[in-house]
Amino acid sequence: MITLGAERELLEAMLDDGRTELVRCVQGLSDADARRRLVRSLTTPLGLLTHAAAAERSWFQRRLAELPASERDGYAYGDDASFTYDDDLTVAEAIEDFERACARSRTIATGFDLDRQVHHERIGTVSLRWIYLHMIRELARHAGHADILREQIDGRTMTGAQYGVPPRTE
Repeated sequence: MITLGAERELLEAMLDDGRTELVRCVQGLSDADARRRLVRSLTTPLGLLTHAAAAERSWFQRRLAELPASERDGYAYGDDASFTYDDDLTVAEAIEDFERACARSRTIATGFDLDRQVHHERIGTVSLRWIYLHMIRELARHAGHADILREQIDGRTMTGAQYGVPPRTE
C-alpha cells in the first residue's frame, strides 16, 4: 500500500486497493455461493464483479478513450443490467474479466492528464481526477457490500485484509 507520493500515484494506488479488496471478498466462494441473492436488489458477490467490470469499461473505455462499442471489452454501462450474468459464468471467469477491465483502464488512463475532461450525459463535464475519485468511492462501496455478503454466506469478513489482518472466521 502506497501512503506517500504524487497525487496521481496516490489516486491510482487507492483505486487499485479498492479493486483488490473487491476481488479478495469474492475469491474462494463457490460459484453457487457467489450467485446467492441475500438482498432484494440484484446485488450478489458475482454481480458486484460484473458491475465493477462494466463500470471500469464505462468510465475508461467508453468515456475517457471514447472507444466505439465494437472496441470495448464488454458491457460498458453501470446500470442494473451490469449486475446480471450468464448462468454458466464462474467466479474465476468474473475475476479474470474484472482484472482485464482494470488492466485496460490503467493502460488507457496513462495516456491522459488528470485534468482531461469528458462529458457525462447526466453529470456533465468531469475530469480524469474526478473519475479516479468516483471509482475509488464506487469500489469502496461495493467491496463493503461484498464483505457483508461474504460474512452472511460463510461467516468470513475481509475487513482489514489490505493491512495484513487475516480474515475473521468467528
